[in-house]
Parts: sequence; C-alpha cells; structure tokens
Amino acid sequence: MADQNTQNNQQKFRPLRELTYEQARDELVEVVRILELGQMSLEESLNYWERGEELAAYCEDYLDGASSRIEKALAARHGGNSAQGNSAQGGQSAPQGGNATHSEG
Repeated sequence: MADQNTQNNQQKFRPLRELTYEQARDELVEVVRILELGQMSLEESLNYWERGEELAAYCEDYLDGASSRIEKALAARHGGNSAQGNSAQGGQSAPQGGNATHSEG
C-alpha cells in the first residue's frame, strides 16, 4: 500500500529528462524550502526528500559533464595537452579552469 501511495505521489513530478539544468536547480531549491517548513506527513516528506536526492544527482551529473566539456575545450585550445598538464606549467587561465570543477556541487 505504501508503494502505491509513493507511486501516486511521484507522478506529480516532471520526469528529470524533461528538465533543463536551471529548472532542476530551481525545483531543488523549492523542495528544500518545502521540507524546511516541516508541515507535511512523513510520507510526503519522504517523497520530497527522494525527489530532492534525484534532482541533486541530476544537477551534479550535469555539472560534471559541463566540467568535462570545459576541460576538453581548454585542452584543445592549448594544443591537445590536458588542462591539468597546463595548470602545472603555470598558465594563467588554466589553473583557474583546472581548479573550478565545482566539487561542492
């Protein structure tokens, strides 16, 4: 019975594949606000928490992909060397790009 309720409640969320990064991030912010209010049942809170986890993972994956694209672009710009190799050589823009992988996510 709890599984059926969970499925019914999850249907009100848009599928992640339909969201842009910005939409997912904004929804995650809203989910956090809703959870902080603490004015719902335990089951509803769990559904929102699960959605928040999904959104956070989606956003993290998106940012990881963006970081990879930046590293590839920097490598191509510097003649095929990796961005990490360039940051060790002391290039001004490469160290900032190399350290800006946003692990805080």
